[in-house]
Amino acid sequence: MNILFVCMGNICRSPLAEGIFKDKVYKNHLDIFSDSVGTEYYHVGQNPDNRAIETGLKHNINISKLIARRIKVEDFDNFDKIFVMDSVNYSEVIGIARNKSDIEKVDYILNAINPGENHEVPDPYYGGKEGFEKVFQMLDKACEAIIKQIKPNFE
Repeated sequence: MNILFVCMGNICRSPLAEGIFKDKVYKNHLDIFSDSVGTEYYHVGQNPDNRAIETGLKHNINISKLIARRIKVEDFDNFDKIFVMDSVNYSEVIGIARNKSDIEKVDYILNAINPGENHEVPDPYYGGKEGFEKVFQMLDKACEAIIKQIKPNFE
């Protein structure tokens, strides 16, 4: 199983989600590949925002080596599930989908804890460190729920 996390620039929310998820995959001894991308090209080739890195490290998750990239159509072939952070991300990802099968792979990450409600993970980029911690907590709960949903497939 392969899971992709998507935000706008791939330097705040989606790398945190990727790091949190990879940590949970490791701790649960699961064979799942995950990655993260952005819908925009602004930060392609860059490492995550320092505040995201600091927040991850505070929770013993190191995302400092992740490199931002932009989503591409081939990601629909390489990933079984694509989790977006907000409605803009959702629209952009759906916008490059080729068919119904691609669209069915896309969901809001917070639907893992509040199914069908399409709650958004706020972008902490223009705020302070406390926004990154709030986002971390939201993503941690969502990633835990995703692990619980897919773990039976590996038992």
